[in-house]
Amino acid sequence: VCCVEMSTKRKLLGRLVPCRCFRGEEEIVSVLDYSHCGLQQVPKEVFNFERTLEELYLDANQIEELPKVSHVLLGGKGHQFCVNNNSFHAFVGIQDFPENIKCCKCLTIIEASVNPVSKDSWTNPLNELFIFCPLSRLVKLRILELRENHLKTLPKSMHKLTQLERLDLGNNEFSELPEVLEQIQNLKELWMDNNSLQVLPGSIGKLKQLVYLDVSKNRIETVDLDISGCEGLEDLLLSSNMLQQLPDSIGLLKRLTTLKVDDNQLTILPNAIG
Repeated sequence: VCCVEMSTKRKLLGRLVPCRCFRGEEEIVSVLDYSHCGLQQVPKEVFNFERTLEELYLDANQIEELPKVSHVLLGGKGHQFCVNNNSFHAFVGIQDFPENIKCCKCLTIIEASVNPVSKDSWTNPLNELFIFCPLSRLVKLRILELRENHLKTLPKSMHKLTQLERLDLGNNEFSELPEVLEQIQNLKELWMDNNSLQVLPGSIGKLKQLVYLDVSKNRIETVDLDISGCEGLEDLLLSSNMLQQLPDSIGLLKRLTTLKVDDNQLTILPNAIG
């Protein structure tokens, strides 16, 4: 008997254990959800469905390694891989996030937030090859979530993610906006809340497609005039920073519908926005 628990988070199945009643027929399973199961390793059953599996959820467990897990998504049409809130010691390392994940050509979503990544694994320049090169080859990747991973920088190879639309870097350790972001021209949503940014630089204005920008809870003192280049921006969240003034150019953001600047040091708003 199949075991199914409904989840409010996802449309499909909360946890799916495939029925094995008809052993003479190949089982067609497109979604496997093993979230919140207290797992310490990837269930062996996962590897039985690599031909048909499209979505694999392993979030909120105690998994430390993902050996060969990308093989599960290689043979089928896999497009979503969620490993939030586990116990990886080195995110996207050779042992923990297999280098051959680069072969998952159909993968469009990777969720890997809330993992206790070692700071050294990110700051050591030698690790860029192992950490992001596999991801940079996922040419169809649209969503990348990396919250709470002690990140301080992003490698230049990320510019290869030309289809990336949503990038979540909140709750990390960035002190400046990564330079590579200006090259990801299709980016529509960017979260960098709860970091240590001091300036919102003019390079942000090169993201013409950007619709949503959250840089709240940083240490931002200055917003560059060239933010007006974000001509598609609709939501700008600047709450809980150290702003004393805003540039008049914010008034040029004609599509802006939400501007949050509470918990700053502002005494006046630009005439351009009233």
